[in-house]
Amino acid sequence: MDKTPLTDTPSPIHRPPSNYLRAVLAIAWKDLAAEMRSRELLSSMLVFAVLVILIFYFALELDVKARTGITAGALWVTFAFAGTLGLNRSMAVEKDRGCLDGLLLAPVDRSAIYFGKAISNLAFMLIVEAIVLPVYSLMYNVNLFNLGLVGVTLLGSVGYVAVGTLLAAMSVQTRTRDVLLPILLFPLVIPVLVAAVKASSGFLLGLETSEILPWLNILFVYDLIFIAVAFMVFDYVVEE
Repeated sequence: MDKTPLTDTPSPIHRPPSNYLRAVLAIAWKDLAAEMRSRELLSSMLVFAVLVILIFYFALELDVKARTGITAGALWVTFAFAGTLGLNRSMAVEKDRGCLDGLLLAPVDRSAIYFGKAISNLAFMLIVEAIVLPVYSLMYNVNLFNLGLVGVTLLGSVGYVAVGTLLAAMSVQTRTRDVLLPILLFPLVIPVLVAAVKASSGFLLGLETSEILPWLNILFVYDLIFIAVAFMVFDYVVEE
């Protein structure tokens, strides 16, 4: 009988956490490095976001008090539209260049692809938001330098990207991906958008923390639930 000791080689499904984390960071870094060379995605998102702000600026000629009241809604409309454009474009580029098939053939758990793409999409969205907030503040003469607003923006963006990355991977396989993604995405992100608008408005209006906390809890729970759901179903979504 052959008594050669069995090697302790990890299976493709159960890989060490360090390998999994390296795969996630490698995918995210690939997207960030490619974008820094081309600057196609960020430039289109920024131009779109600034155009939306300009439309609101000329369409809503309001006084300072009224502008403060609509600021949260206008900001999140801008973030949602620009974020959808970025989500659609990030997956479409992978599909058109044949990179998505290569990623799916890589010897890593496919959920690592999801988290890598989600991190890069979140980075792009946060960069756009970091530019949009001061631009909006200058144009509307509204003080947006609020730590609470920054926290809400981060929580809302995480939830938006968590759902959007999953649905973008699903819709990219179809011919009507540009139309299908918003149709699938917006109904699912209504809770995060409503909670983000309410919490943002609360911080801008100086409401009590007890009045804002329920909306922050909704954002936090939403993020956890949809990140967990995406982790479990991403493998099935990308299967052809």
